[in-house]
Amino acid sequence: MTKTGKLYGDSLYELALEKDVEQRTYSKELLDELRIVKSLFDENPDYIRLLQEPSIPRKTRLGLIDKAFGAQADEYLVNFLKLLCEEELLSEFSGCEEEYRQRFQKDHNIAEAHVVSAVTLSSQQKAALKAKLEEVWKKEIILVTKTDPNLMGGLKVEIEGRQLDGSVRGRLERLHKLIEQ
Repeated sequence: MTKTGKLYGDSLYELALEKDVEQRTYSKELLDELRIVKSLFDENPDYIRLLQEPSIPRKTRLGLIDKAFGAQADEYLVNFLKLLCEEELLSEFSGCEEEYRQRFQKDHNIAEAHVVSAVTLSSQQKAALKAKLEEVWKKEIILVTKTDPNLMGGLKVEIEGRQLDGSVRGRLERLHKLIEQ
């Protein structure tokens, strides 16, 4: 994340906190909308390039944002997108969303756990893992899962910068290092 993404994302979060005084769940609702817009931008990178195209008049580009998001998205979010467009910073949107999400999660005692498993985890396995992580970390946990058959079995978990490797591959690598010593 760049300094610009951090600054703008932080500023948007501060605005949302002010609005939370009036509407208790505003910052959460805005986070949900930011995630949706980020996924739309990730799926359609040409749209950001279009909104940054200098040959298209600024007024037209801002109109495109209104047309795409004006009726569905929160007014603050639409104005935020327009601000990024005017400042030619739409490419920073992903960093803004990341900073906003990190601030929200910190303030609400939430942590993301990135879990890699050799096979797809069942809903029961996910629930059990989530419960165990919440017990250990004393936080609400959001599981982000993916599979990697190279692990051979077990799990790798990354949470708040810490890596927990309970994979078969990881155990074999540790055993190999031990034998070499």
